[in-house]
Amino acid sequence: MLLGYDVLFMDVDIIWFKHPLGYFHDESSPVYKHDIFFQDDGSRGLFYAPYSSNTGFYYVRNNDKTRYFFNQLLLGGDLIIATKSHQIALVSLLSEHASMYGLKVKVLSRDEDDFPGGHAFHNRHDFMKDVVEGKAEPYIFHMSWTANKKNKERFLRQLGGWYLKDQCLAKEASDILGSKEETTPGSLLEPCCSQDYLFECFYRDKPSIKPCKDKDPLDKGKPSFW
Repeated sequence: MLLGYDVLFMDVDIIWFKHPLGYFHDESSPVYKHDIFFQDDGSRGLFYAPYSSNTGFYYVRNNDKTRYFFNQLLLGGDLIIATKSHQIALVSLLSEHASMYGLKVKVLSRDEDDFPGGHAFHNRHDFMKDVVEGKAEPYIFHMSWTANKKNKERFLRQLGGWYLKDQCLAKEASDILGSKEETTPGSLLEPCCSQDYLFECFYRDKPSIKPCKDKDPLDKGKPSFW
């Protein structure tokens, strides 16, 4: 931010369907003049009120208000330690800066189709069916709102959003490249990245790009997604 750039931040559990910057750079959009955009977390717990903003995907316009906001967040390490959550600290600070300094905050609703996350994955069956059939094309999909990393990987695999080869999973670069370790860009591309998605079925009741009817449901008693 201090270098004068806008910032797009995102976690690694995100699939791109379309380049998301097109949404934020559209000057004809009614939300163009907002300072900062967040994906909807999905949770409506008190800790995340009032915005329920997800800190795994956000876009920030570089201006005086946003620079001051993130400077305050950096200085608020004690709040992050106290709450054991940078998300709780950030949401709390959002409310203060929106109220006191006029920071314009936009949360991209969990019920709209452009920026879905884990809430849609678990609760919007018809929409997720349209996504896997190519009838709906959101900008991104974020595998948020998921209890653990194990299921994040499984959900992404059966959704057709996993491209990391198994030999590179949870490995250091030196373990993958060995004595031939390089520092040039792209050195991990060939050994680690698949051109095609790496599909595997795990749960019949969760969205999948191919039917997984022979698998047990994750949620007891739930019918097949297909």
